[in-house]
Amino acid sequence: MLWFLRLLFITVLGSMLWVTSWASLQVSILAIPRDVFTHPWFIATLFDAYFGFLTFYVWQAWKEQSLAARVLWFIDVMLLGNLAMAIYLLVELFRIKESSQISEVITRRNPGRLLLPSALVVASIGIYLLA
Repeated sequence: MLWFLRLLFITVLGSMLWVTSWASLQVSILAIPRDVFTHPWFIATLFDAYFGFLTFYVWQAWKEQSLAARVLWFIDVMLLGNLAMAIYLLVELFRIKESSQISEVITRRNPGRLLLPSALVVASIGIYLLA
């Protein structure tokens, strides 16, 4: 199961990096036409995505015991979405031993490391400035 989850989130991360890079090279995110941006299904899809991000973040905030890490991860998840979520899960999945149970990923609490979430905040701000 561990190898499957690692492969799954590597695929999610790779796919999201590819599709966002491809889309960015086609057109700026700021160039979304008003008709698309105000379309009810576009709005509903954004609500769906961000409530999914928020749901993931509630679990993530429980795992991270440092307030600073919680704040940084919140910014990461809200700005980078599935990219940040896949990175977080890959770190968690590669942190455990092959012989460990998956429940360790779900239930183990972290002291709240700041390097990775800080780097992702800086990267996401840079990405948005380049858009």
